[in-house]
Amino acid sequence: MATTIRCDIVSAENEIFHGEAELVVATGEMGELGIAPKHAPLITRLKPGKVVVTLPGGEQLDFAISGGILEVQPQVVTVLADTAVRAEDIDEAAVRAAKDEAERILANRGEQMEIAEAQARLAEAMAQLQALERLRRNMKH
Repeated sequence: MATTIRCDIVSAENEIFHGEAELVVATGEMGELGIAPKHAPLITRLKPGKVVVTLPGGEQLDFAISGGILEVQPQVVTVLADTAVRAEDIDEAAVRAAKDEAERILANRGEQMEIAEAQARLAEAMAQLQALERLRRNMKH
């Protein structure tokens, strides 16, 4: 029985991760999904949030995505993200500024289009901040 599955995480800009994984966890529309080797084929949309890849040996890599598609085939799981970033590459100051700006727009109840964009930015900023928190917790252990 296979103990790993190939995992590819890509965004419109570039390939973020390519390698073997024991487990891939992502946030789908219906909740969190855990993808292990030999998982049934599946395609689902992803919500803004985290993708956690457990490497052979147990090390976990954290990624923050702004949404996208997850495709599972017998030998590979592919995350096609709108945007994706490794937790250690997140610019915390920029993310906090984006979060504050999105919250300001939502509080002032701007135009409908502006509100929808602010909600999307806020969800992306929160996903990145959560990825940073998970990274910091893992570094303490």
